[in-house]
Order: sequence, then C-alpha cells, then structure tokens
Amino acid sequence: MRILLSNDDGVHAKGIEVLYQALSKIADVIVVAPDRNCSGASNSLTLINPLRAQQLANGFYSVNGTPSDCVQLAMNALIEEPVDLVVAGINNGANLGDDTLYSGTVAAASEGRHLGLPAIAVSLCSKREAHYETAAAITVSLIKELKEHPLASDQIINLNVPDIPFSDVKGLKVTRLGARHKAETMHSNEDPWGRKIYWYGHLGQEQDAGVGTDFHAVNQGYASITPLKVDMTAHESLASMDNWISAMELPFDS
Repeated sequence: MRILLSNDDGVHAKGIEVLYQALSKIADVIVVAPDRNCSGASNSLTLINPLRAQQLANGFYSVNGTPSDCVQLAMNALIEEPVDLVVAGINNGANLGDDTLYSGTVAAASEGRHLGLPAIAVSLCSKREAHYETAAAITVSLIKELKEHPLASDQIINLNVPDIPFSDVKGLKVTRLGARHKAETMHSNEDPWGRKIYWYGHLGQEQDAGVGTDFHAVNQGYASITPLKVDMTAHESLASMDNWISAMELPFDS
C-alpha cells in the first residue's frame, strides 16, 4: 500500500511525524505538506503565485502552498507511482461540527477524494499534544478495516480522537457533525507602530452536542468517526424552491 500523507499544521509539526512513523509500519508513505501552519485554509488553492516543493533531509516534501495545493501537487507532479490512500493529520486540535468547513486537514482529505482516492482526516482533540500516538494507533486500525469495508466514492472519513492514553479510549463511535454557537467577536490591538490589528476570538461553545454527535462522542472519551461528503445541496428544499420559482413573474421566454 502507498499512502500520501499531508496536513495543515505544516511539514515540521509533531502530529505528522508521529503519524508518519505509525503508517510506515503498514505502508510506503510519502509526505507532502505545507511549509508553514495553514490552519483554517479550508479548500483554498494557490492560483496567482507559483508553487515550489523542497525535499527535506528526512524525505518529506515542503510546499509553499495550502493543504489542497500539497495534495494536488503530490498527485500530479511529485509522485509517479500509484497512491492508494490519502491521510491528513494528525491535526493539533479538534475538527468537529462546523470546524470542518474551515479545516485544512479535512480539505486535504477531500482533495484526495476529488482525485479519486479514499481519504481520512485525523485530529487530536486538544492543544496539549500529549497523546498523538493514540490517534495514530486508531488511524492504523481504521486503515486496515478499510481494505475490507471501502468507503463510498463520494465520501471521506473525519476521525477525531480525545487526547488521552490509548488504554483510556472507550471505543469508536460513528457520529454526525454537531454545531457550535457563533464564535466570539474579534479582539483588537495595536502593532508596534500604533496601527490597528485584529485577532479572531475563541471558538463558540457547543450548541448541538447531544447523543450521536461528534462533540458528544469525544467528550465521553470515544474516538469519533464521521463520514463526510462534499455535496452541499439542500436536497430537502429543491421541490419547494422549484414551486415558488415557477410562480414568479420573470421576463424570460418560456
């Protein structure tokens, strides 16, 4: 098996190194990751400036682009042999609920799916970075199961693991995405030259975090597994919207 490994925390992040070591025991792993932290980059692509890839002493490729850039560049330029799976992570922090819309980790995985490959996004649910090995071990077990139970062609797996020892994890829960309250307002300050600067506030508190959600599973000590798909169509609204659109008086030829 050949795995493309990327992330959004950057090529030097601890999480990608721990996951590389674990995945290397079961597969040939190629690492292509951003040269800096790209948290919150979502599915953005670098279209104006050229991309550059540098192979580091440890064999990892460092790219001056986003997580999505890294997957695209890896698949279309850097890797000649066929790849079987794309894995993104281990992210420093959770990617639960609404966070998935902004996550560069989830974006790297979905970019792999756009290119026709099964993909997994992996996140450790704290900023303490204490137990990356727990998330790595669960990822390896999950990959082994995917051989017998392949993903649907339009889906990726979003795996969130509590930052606790592996022996303390209660198990795996298949979940849906929860939701947060809106984030806190921007914090303002001044730079050394007296110019106004702004920082995003803290993430909003959990709003939809009941039984069955990814928030609930992680809060109870389980690893959360959520199948995600990119189709954002509100299918339940198609018929009603078609009805009122059809009733509108518009200057179009019928």
